[in-house]
Amino acid sequence: MTNDDIKRMIADIESEVKFTRNMIGKSALDPRVMKAMESVPRDKFVPGDVKSAAFYNGPLPIGDGQTISQPYIVALMTDMLSIEPSHRILEIGTGSGYQTAILSLLCKQVYTIECIAALSKNAAARLKELKYSNIETTIGNGYKGWPEHAPYDGIIVTAAASHIPEALIEQLKPGGNLVIPVGEAYMSQELMLVKKDEQGEIDIKSVLGVVFVPLVDEPI
Repeated sequence: MTNDDIKRMIADIESEVKFTRNMIGKSALDPRVMKAMESVPRDKFVPGDVKSAAFYNGPLPIGDGQTISQPYIVALMTDMLSIEPSHRILEIGTGSGYQTAILSLLCKQVYTIECIAALSKNAAARLKELKYSNIETTIGNGYKGWPEHAPYDGIIVTAAASHIPEALIEQLKPGGNLVIPVGEAYMSQELMLVKKDEQGEIDIKSVLGVVFVPLVDEPI
């Protein structure tokens, strides 16, 4: 990892934000999110055979049929959560732990669920080694959320669900945001922003067309 690698990644994110500004409703992301993107070493979260591409603005394979999302999408989804330092965030789909690490720099506590046991264990070890301490991991069904620690100030789903799970809406705190891709596996999907107001009313907005691996409903 070099400063040039990081600068190129940040420039690519900023360029794509401007390109999609009419869809996402802004021409720049929260500076705190961009600082977190600069701080987390993405090359530590990808396999050795793709490390040379770690800072390119594209998804990469991480094993077990899963991917690490492109930096632009990671930054955008993080921004959509509107995270505050006191927040407790639920992540569905730990994967390599990269998105988890970004979240951990912005909030008080991250709870993260992964359905593939090997990925969960590897991510937990990696995050501990890199000294991201405000994270709790588990293996489970993301469609059901993690009710033991609910409600959450924000929930982020990093795989495409067939629908917006009612359990996640229930576990979202009033005033919170749920960011989730919805659609058929590897087909037309929409990145959705689900807002719950202080009265518990739900507003759902489609933000951007995306392609994610499917959200699996049984631990592997």
